[in-house]
Amino acid sequence: MIRTVLLYIDPGSGSYLIQVIIAAVLGVAFYFRNLWWKFKSFFFRNKKDSPKNERKDA
Repeated sequence: MIRTVLLYIDPGSGSYLIQVIIAAVLGVAFYFRNLWWKFKSFFFRNKKDSPKNERKDA
């Protein structure tokens, strides 16, 4: 006995599925970009961020 299964995705569900896929891809991209910046800033420090050896007299 052979059964045929027909699947149908209406336009609303299809566009929602595409929207979820795009959001997931962008979310992963932003996560790894943020992780890369934290990793990079751990090893490299800007001159603005480095402590100055200047003495401030009060």
